[in-house]
Amino acid sequence: MPVKRSGLLRRNRVIAFLFLCNLVVFLHVGVKADEELFADVQDEDIHHRGKVTELDGRARKLPVTSDNWMSAVLGSEIISGDKVRTLRESRAELTLKELNIIRMAPLTTIDIVKLYEETKEGLDETQIDVVKGDIWAMVSEEKEEVSFDVNTPVAGAAITGTRFRISVGDDSSTVLKVYKGEVKITNTADIKELVPQELPHIKQIQGPQQIQGPRRVTFEVWYYIIKNMQEIRIDSKGQLLSSGDFSAEDPDEQTEWVRWNLEKDKAVDQK
Repeated sequence: MPVKRSGLLRRNRVIAFLFLCNLVVFLHVGVKADEELFADVQDEDIHHRGKVTELDGRARKLPVTSDNWMSAVLGSEIISGDKVRTLRESRAELTLKELNIIRMAPLTTIDIVKLYEETKEGLDETQIDVVKGDIWAMVSEEKEEVSFDVNTPVAGAAITGTRFRISVGDDSSTVLKVYKGEVKITNTADIKELVPQELPHIKQIQGPQQIQGPRRVTFEVWYYIIKNMQEIRIDSKGQLLSSGDFSAEDPDEQTEWVRWNLEKDKAVDQK
């Protein structure tokens, strides 16, 4: 009897051992699959993110999931829906997908409305709103299935691959300067069939004049292509103030902010 019991005990031990071995193999395969799946998610998700790659001073971030501003430190992650602002005497650089770069001057606020989000039409869409302040941007040449827009309160700019600067005043008036490439800019987002025209070389455009009777002043809609070393100035109501060429020798191009960005651009080009 003890012999039979001993044999039964050994058989049970063998069965238990084999069960544990199979369990270990199953768990290992499951964990490996989860890791690979998680890696795929990470690889896919990383394209929808950006990072703070340079910070001189202090910056704040308002995450899409929060109502409270928090410190944005070097390496902070930026995703769709986040807002970022720089404080006084501070500037920041955000590096996005495919080395697209947004640099922020002091006292600048931007809203990352969309960051490489896929639309129903299959477009890879980015929209950044400049609430106030000054940004400098380097955007790689975009493909047909990619949409990269930078908006201000009074204008919308479609970027097709360029280096440009946008300044938004406290009254929302806007200045756009293109250093390389081209930008299509309009003062309305409601009319989709507009065809962009070459930028008129006009130093000063008078605002619309009041006419007699109860009719209101007509709002002038425009849509222009801004190219290398051209600028456009827009008032707080979205009307074109002036346009034309600018020069690297202009006083506004001799500021420390411009020199800093040109040096940064040169370093990127040398990589």
